[in-house]
Amino acid sequence: MAKEDGGRQLRREAGVISLLFASLGGIIGSGWLFGPLHAAKIAGPAALIAWLIGGIAVLLLAFVFAELVTAFPRAGAVVAFPKLSHGSLIAMVMSWVVFLGYAAVAPAEVLAVLRYAHNYMPAVVPENGAATPLGFVEAGLLMAVFVAINVYGIRWVLRINNTFLWWKLAIPALTVIALIAAGGHVGNVTSHGFAPAGSKGVLSAVSTSGVVFSYLGFRQAIELAGESANPRRNLPIAVVGSVLIGIVLYCLLQLAFIVAVEPQSLAKGWEGLSFAGVAGPFAGLASLLGLGWLAFLLYVDSIVSPGGTGIIYATTTARVVYAIGKEGLMSEKLSTLSERGVPATGLIITFVVGLIFLLPFPSWQQIVTYISSATVLSYGVGPVVLMTLRKNLPIAKHPRPFTLAGATVISGVAFIISNLIVYWSGLKTDSWLFGMLAVFFIVYLAYEIVAGHGLAQLSWRGAWWLIPYFLGMWLLTYLGPKDLVGGSNTIPYPLDLAVVAVFSIVILLLAVASGIPDPKEARATILAPEPKLLGRIPAE
Repeated sequence: MAKEDGGRQLRREAGVISLLFASLGGIIGSGWLFGPLHAAKIAGPAALIAWLIGGIAVLLLAFVFAELVTAFPRAGAVVAFPKLSHGSLIAMVMSWVVFLGYAAVAPAEVLAVLRYAHNYMPAVVPENGAATPLGFVEAGLLMAVFVAINVYGIRWVLRINNTFLWWKLAIPALTVIALIAAGGHVGNVTSHGFAPAGSKGVLSAVSTSGVVFSYLGFRQAIELAGESANPRRNLPIAVVGSVLIGIVLYCLLQLAFIVAVEPQSLAKGWEGLSFAGVAGPFAGLASLLGLGWLAFLLYVDSIVSPGGTGIIYATTTARVVYAIGKEGLMSEKLSTLSERGVPATGLIITFVVGLIFLLPFPSWQQIVTYISSATVLSYGVGPVVLMTLRKNLPIAKHPRPFTLAGATVISGVAFIISNLIVYWSGLKTDSWLFGMLAVFFIVYLAYEIVAGHGLAQLSWRGAWWLIPYFLGMWLLTYLGPKDLVGGSNTIPYPLDLAVVAVFSIVILLLAVASGIPDPKEARATILAPEPKLLGRIPAE
């Protein structure tokens, strides 16, 4: 393992349970506290379908990354993968996307804590989040705690996360049982229509209600790949296992929410759903059903679940910053490690940028919609990388520890669905995201010119396709139906879905053709399988 800062290095102390729990800790955060409410208001009882669609989409991505991360286990893997297949320029651009998505998660978890607190501190914490100066200070202090815990090293972070996770698993499970038993309003499933907003409502809920945001926690194990004790065995279990558990848990939570709502609260339909304590929906429902003990536990959990997720995201965001420096994409100072092997510079940047993200997104739902779009955009490159490295590093000559069956079909479908999720995030969110990327890219090119490096030395061959890709995604959203993505209604629904799918396949083909023909760095770092673990594939 490469050493940094006078012999300091990331420590391989993460076992299979710790990695599985890290991903589950990312999945079970503020998403379960608010996602079912927002999904139900958008899609009605058909929100159950939205959770299934979102889970399957993320599961496909998880399968793709299971092969990549076991073959190339390294810290900040999502940043490193595009560099291996397409060069440093695309890795630089995608590192911005990854960081923008990751750095916004801790603020989202902080907003979740404050929003639940509205039920018992309405004067201090407004219903729409940390809008007051005092609320901003409270949010900053919580984020400082997330960072401070990380200073003690990965072993302590994983220990704390493992301890929190038992609670984070138990409370949602208990909530499902208690609400179904005490509520039992099965008629809610059909009384106002199973899908009052139709299929458009279901698709919109996938991106904008926190559905995809909730599942994206599976990536924690990927970012900790460089600290895994046995990446061949541990990573596929952690990545895929966490998503499967998440799908079951969230579908049950959505069902429990639907049948626990009092019928009179639906007088204005699911879109107008309102009840006492809606700022903290599950705790509010528990109180209305006379389950005071459960409401108390949920208020405690409104700190524990988002807090635990905030801690683990501070961990992985710092690793992304570390990877940006380690991969030579920006200053090596970004990869500075403390004596405990912690990315110190990364933690500082994570904290500062997190504070900035508390300003433009005043509500939990707004910030998670942005996170879903940015993160899925970054993870959507995974299928591109997989297919490119399959082409230029054939499995026959370079076997992988974990080989994804049907990789071509799964990668194609995963890339299409990823782009649809970005598309469903809406014109406002995508304009902000792609606008930020355009600004970053222009500033970066200006820096290269001023620094005297020139533009010819950049890896244009592997990155040129990002221009039609990003521009095309924004244009499709602009032309899409107004009631689904806020577009101009030029391309009606459901024709727009077919157009996005065809566009995705074209981009995928262009991207694979643009890969590095002889990826020397990838070939030098690929991890061959061990015969004793995968005897059917000989080691090189």
